[in-house]
Amino acid sequence: MKNKKALITMTIIILTILLIGAVALIVLLKFTGEESKEGPIEPTIDEIIEYSVDVPEITTNLLDGEFVRIQFKIQTDSVKAKEELAKRDFQMNNIIIQELSEMTSDQFKGKDGILNLENMIKDQANGLMQEGQIIRVYTTSFVLQ
Repeated sequence: MKNKKALITMTIIILTILLIGAVALIVLLKFTGEESKEGPIEPTIDEIIEYSVDVPEITTNLLDGEFVRIQFKIQTDSVKAKEELAKRDFQMNNIIIQELSEMTSDQFKGKDGILNLENMIKDQANGLMQEGQIIRVYTTSFVLQ
């Protein structure tokens, strides 16, 4: 009888310790992650530059006969992603030219036109990426004629 009571008590103590340990682990993982309540930690400017690729200036026709001269800087999430993107430069140029050839000069009126183009390029390029992803596309030069 004594052994049975001791075994039950020991089992309850072990289960209590396991439960406390599990709760402590969940609390630690939940509150010590990289994200704060405001969202993910923003990279420093040095990290942005380190993980970015410059796309050479591209001049191409738009759908309405106008032409555009444009240049981008593309920010990735890691050095490996940057290296992969640099190798995919011909694919990036293809994506950019295809997107621009379907746009008209009126679509560039206002801030939303360039922002929409940047987002389309980002989404299509992320479909190609195998090592990491593209965080942001920055337009660094833009001339519409």
